[in-house]
Amino acid sequence: MSTAATETFPDIPLLHWTEALATGDARMDETHEEFVAQLAALRALPHEQQLEPYRALVAHTVAHFEREERWMVAVGFAPENCHAAHHRQILDTMRAVEEHYLQGDHEIIDRMAAALAEWFPMHAQTMDAGLAQHMRAVGFDSRTETLADPSRVRPATMSGCGSVHCS
Repeated sequence: MSTAATETFPDIPLLHWTEALATGDARMDETHEEFVAQLAALRALPHEQQLEPYRALVAHTVAHFEREERWMVAVGFAPENCHAAHHRQILDTMRAVEEHYLQGDHEIIDRMAAALAEWFPMHAQTMDAGLAQHMRAVGFDSRTETLADPSRVRPATMSGCGSVHCS
């Protein structure tokens, strides 16, 4: 059985959670798995049923990014860092999609969902995995949002994203 997403974007398969997307931080991975499930469910819907699930995905993504950005600051990233800037770009685009949908472009949610399915694996495997690795290195617990030893972190010293791919 084909879905709306695979008919519209046959070269971009549905994204499913796999261990390849895991960052090594259980809380982050739970949030990512929720994102992937919401995205797959959205892509399976016909256009006329996508708006409310899309709004839920945007709300989930806002909370997801806010949490990660709180963690970044707690573990020594500058508030203005490239990972957070990347989050802002994604959210700005996601927010613009709803306006276009309401103006009659009912395929735009499919296009955005396909773009997110294509974007997310690299983001998770680079920026988020780098953040998770840094959090482990400084002893940050993402469930309690606490540092075992706060003296291991120098505030606002990192402007990069934590990934080896970020300069």
